[in-house]
Amino acid sequence: MHAATSAQALAAKGSPGIRSRFSATSDSLRLGLLFGTMYFVQGMGEPTEGLVTQPVRSILKHWGFGVSEIAGFAALLALPWWLKPIYGLVSDFIPLAGYRRRSYLVIAGTTAAISFLGVFLFPVPFGARWLLLATLVLPTVAVAWSDVVIDALMVERGQPRGITGHLQAVQWGAMWSATIVAGLIGGYLSQQEEEYWAFLICGLLSAVGLLMAIVAVREPKLAAVHHPRALGELPRATAELWRAVRVPQVVLVIAFLMLWNFAPFSTAVLYVHMTEQLGMSEQFYGETVSLMAGGALVASVAYGFVCRRVGFLYLVHASILCGVLSIAAYWLLAGERSAAVISLAVGFFHMTGTMVQLDLAARCCPLRAAGTVFAAIMALSNLSLSIATGLGGIWYDQAQGLWGPAAAFNSLVALGVVVTAGCWLLTPAFRRHLAAQPTEPTQQPVSSAPAFTH
Repeated sequence: MHAATSAQALAAKGSPGIRSRFSATSDSLRLGLLFGTMYFVQGMGEPTEGLVTQPVRSILKHWGFGVSEIAGFAALLALPWWLKPIYGLVSDFIPLAGYRRRSYLVIAGTTAAISFLGVFLFPVPFGARWLLLATLVLPTVAVAWSDVVIDALMVERGQPRGITGHLQAVQWGAMWSATIVAGLIGGYLSQQEEEYWAFLICGLLSAVGLLMAIVAVREPKLAAVHHPRALGELPRATAELWRAVRVPQVVLVIAFLMLWNFAPFSTAVLYVHMTEQLGMSEQFYGETVSLMAGGALVASVAYGFVCRRVGFLYLVHASILCGVLSIAAYWLLAGERSAAVISLAVGFFHMTGTMVQLDLAARCCPLRAAGTVFAAIMALSNLSLSIATGLGGIWYDQAQGLWGPAAAFNSLVALGVVVTAGCWLLTPAFRRHLAAQPTEPTQQPVSSAPAFTH
């Protein structure tokens, strides 16, 4: 009887090992829920790739704007993403209300929610393209800033626990799940000409992200004495960033990523060509976006199994080949059946190439400034993509007047293939760089790199 009572007391009290494991598991689940929710909200709310993307293009098309105007609109809207290093430096070195992460997430969530709900409640007048752009810049900045802060928070929380890989898997899964949902809903709303409901949905989801930032982000408040010292370190951190991005291997990676992303064949051109020239419905186009996201989700998971089993130089070649295939596949675009197959394949190939780039950038970042340098590399890559998107729209409009829609589309695909294949000119430099490295180099943790590229 005494033994049974002792056993019950011990079970009620719980051993330290069991309590510790339970606490660690509970903490990991809480973090997974936090980052998964925040990335799902980001995937839905990001104005250049999320739920409002197709409805905005549909609005511009109904207003009578052509491909070059729609592509130029997309290029300008994406510009806040190349300011990511600034967001990172500010969050790292200028605490707000005593917090380095939480306060900025609250401000970003509030800004996005008010902006989206404002557009829904007060629709933009017919034809006011620049006003529409202005109303979407604020939520774009908010989402981009939130992306940087969430990634920094993920590294801070995940590295001490050894769960950064798991958290990144949750983030990518949530992101692509959001893209699948956004494609289906965005296509339906565009087809029904109810585009402004997308802003309401994004506004409500942004409010959910704001609530998560307030309730679930646990961060100790910094002492006031730390603030002046942090401000004083900002110029030094900026100088450190400038020195880091001039390292030869970093310059090589920047050149590679900017060339890979400079393909002027863009989704803005693809959208207009499919819905206008090929006569496909808005809803079907949204479904192809979801199919593309499904292929990307498979590629993200698959890359985790092969990335450390394949030589670095082979990964570089694979990235270029995947980029070429993801563009060249559109030469086969003829109808809905081919569009569905191509979208699934393009999602897989494009994301495989993108995953190699993320890995490539993470491996080259100096550990002393890995997060900020990674953000700088991705920002330059996004800038290259924005410029290429605008130029691609101009090319399509001009070529369409000379040769017709089909020839204009195919010529732009060909141009994209040539530019992406030009990355092979940089592979000898990668080979020389690898030859100069030690036989067994120390691997840098990929977990130090942010997970959202735009």
